[in-house]
Amino acid sequence: MTRTRSVMAVTVLFLVAAALALGELAKRELSGSAVDLGVIELRLGFNPGVAFGLGGALPGGVVLAITAALIAGLAGVAWRAASAPSPVTRIGLVALLGGALANLIDRAADGVVTDYLHTGWFPTFNLPDVLICCGAAAVAIAAARDQPVQQTP
Repeated sequence: MTRTRSVMAVTVLFLVAAALALGELAKRELSGSAVDLGVIELRLGFNPGVAFGLGGALPGGVVLAITAALIAGLAGVAWRAASAPSPVTRIGLVALLGGALANLIDRAADGVVTDYLHTGWFPTFNLPDVLICCGAAAVAIAAARDQPVQQTP
């Protein structure tokens, strides 16, 4: 179990580093410009709120404190889940934690999260947001799959 936790922690740190590096690259390369990739466009944006800009009017310290508390709880769940039989659960929690930590660190620097992926029909988002959504989906799928199916008589 110690090895599993170590692998999970290193993977989270790798995801955080990759996400923060992409955010910095976006700030440097996309300032005042956009790159059309067909389905998605690289366009720089900054989000003072949480998901989809919700809470953008709240003081930055409040958003940061609430987010940090939620991440601490998530880290506790991930620590306990290291012994979970489902690798999908562990992978999902690692993705969730990596994305959430990356956004928290990004927000701590200047009160906003750097967004750079734009579809035209959905709010602009970033790699940590993708990790959070995919991680949540993986955890939900694993939980649904692990639930016994009830037979009706």
